[in-house]
Amino acid sequence: MPDKQLLHFVIGGELKEIGGTEFRDIDKIEFVGAYPDYAAARVAWKTKAQATVDNAMMRYFIIHAHKLLDPHEDGHEDHPH
Repeated sequence: MPDKQLLHFVIGGELKEIGGTEFRDIDKIEFVGAYPDYAAARVAWKTKAQATVDNAMMRYFIIHAHKLLDPHEDGHEDHPH
């Protein structure tokens, strides 16, 4: 049986300030891709991060999209079906 798909997104762009998480221009956020697990997303993230290392304001993030798709996955019962 194959492993459960754990969808992850990788996005990036220039931040408003170093160390922050707010993007300077939402319209210029780059969607790098969607990946079936964290390991694959991390490879894409690392590639993009290394390619933009000279720009201190450029940051890439891994979003755990599988947690957004299944809000009950972490054991919380906050959202009605």
